Amino acid sequence: MIEETLAEAREKMDKAVEFTQEDFASIRTGRANPALFANIEIDYYGAPTPLQQLASFQTPEARTILVTPYDRGTLGDIENALRNSDIGANPANDGNVIRVVLPELTEERRKEYVKIVKGKAEDGKVSIRNIRRHAKDTLERIKKDGEAGEDEVTRSISELDDITKKKVDAIDKLLGQKEAELLEV
Repeated sequence: MIEETLAEAREKMDKAVEFTQEDFASIRTGRANPALFANIEIDYYGAPTPLQQLASFQTPEARTILVTPYDRGTLGDIENALRNSDIGANPANDGNVIRVVLPELTEERRKEYVKIVKGKAEDGKVSIRNIRRHAKDTLERIKKDGEAGEDEVTRSISELDDITKKKVDAIDKLLGQKEAELLEV
């Protein structure tokens, strides 16, 4: 029972780190990256559909992304969604593809993005701490019910703390990389 609790906590913490990393990818840096469009949804025949499923992406230049819709009928909808998104770009439609040229980031905007990234990192850490708290409560309940000895549960809680520290450190490392990437001119 103890091993199952630790394995479940480790798996959930891995997912929290992975989610935080994906969240970081959606924040733009000076380079064009199709992950910027990960959170954009298009109303496709009445159903909100992620842009990633409706088009392919190419990056011919450092700050340019070409969006090629699979269905040309969605060209206008995709263009409007890109224009209304928070990526700060003005898409140009040539009838076949949409060219998105990302403007240079100002120092002020970079610092704003760093604040956003720090907030997302903190959300990831809070998620990991909540998983730890839940697993610790489960371990305490196991001890209380007499399913395992006190030494065994204490050792498991120590192992849980080690896992938690590693996952929080992983998020801190991702944060450092993303900050460096954002502040790079």
